[in-house]
Amino acid sequence: MTSTKSYAVHNPTDTFKPLAIERRTPTAHDVEIEILFCGVCHSDIHQARNEWSNTVYPCVPGHEIVGRITQVGDHVKKFKAGDLVGVGCMVDSCHECASCDAHQEQFCEKGAIFTYNSPDKHTDGHTFGGYSDRVVVDESFVLSVPENLELAAVAPLLCAGITTYSPIKRWGIKPGDKVGVVGLGGLGHMALKFAHAFGAKTVLFTTSPGKTEDAKRLGADEVVVSKNEDEMAAQVGSFDFIIDTVSADHDINTYLNLLKIDGTLTLVGAPEKPLPVAAFGLIFGRKVLTGSLIGGIKETQEMLDFCGKHDIASDIEMIDIQQVNDAYERILKSDVKYRFVIDMQSLKNEA
Repeated sequence: MTSTKSYAVHNPTDTFKPLAIERRTPTAHDVEIEILFCGVCHSDIHQARNEWSNTVYPCVPGHEIVGRITQVGDHVKKFKAGDLVGVGCMVDSCHECASCDAHQEQFCEKGAIFTYNSPDKHTDGHTFGGYSDRVVVDESFVLSVPENLELAAVAPLLCAGITTYSPIKRWGIKPGDKVGVVGLGGLGHMALKFAHAFGAKTVLFTTSPGKTEDAKRLGADEVVVSKNEDEMAAQVGSFDFIIDTVSADHDINTYLNLLKIDGTLTLVGAPEKPLPVAAFGLIFGRKVLTGSLIGGIKETQEMLDFCGKHDIASDIEMIDIQQVNDAYERILKSDVKYRFVIDMQSLKNEA
């Protein structure tokens, strides 16, 4: 075991403070990674503040990790010391069930081991995430990152990227389709970039008229202010696919009304409370309401390769680890364009 610097919370109302945690010595199939950058996801806030009622403390969040391999186990074949790599929302699974065999490790029937707040079979404790200076991961859950992209801007692709890429790919979005994106935040800005890259006519729905110019820069062909009844009425029955990225309470029935016959609305945001759904909004039009949870490791690598090919990365604001408490409050105010990324050198420099 190796003592590792991290930032953690110890209860739902705590602020982040330094904490020494233990990382395992790499096994034969493990890689040890020096963490260079870690994205800040809205899920980190939910988890740190126990808004999903399942947090294990102390909690060290962070599942958008990029770094440099410092050590590999004797049986590691895919990577070597010095490689730049990524780690997303999962660090292990059973490797044996039907979901794992189908490269859908996020749905592991025995329970995926998430990067933080999951049982850790190696330590008998729970997993700690990327708000730390190193991590040890099974090589099967380590990803190659595109060399042509800014490394810090790659970090949010490991969650925000795959979370939006996966349903767009799953539902077969193609040139000529009309795709709506609800919300322009960490997830929404990636959804715009992907939908545009897939050739769709892309429309952003936002409550903020001031986001129009930025949305078009990110790939939106049109911007609709969702509070404007006339603008919303003009969109009724016209969408093939809508991806809803909002994590706050909102009316999804409004967006179901915008779908064509057989259109699909996919939820990727995770509101704290259930969202009411009117049955007639689904029945009339044979519409599909579905959800999507990240993607498997194979698909995540596919997404990263796609990003490298199309020069897609996240729009980020870099912070030091000591600013993470303020960053959380700013995220809740939508005061970031569009993902905070922690420069982990700031942790290494801390006494």
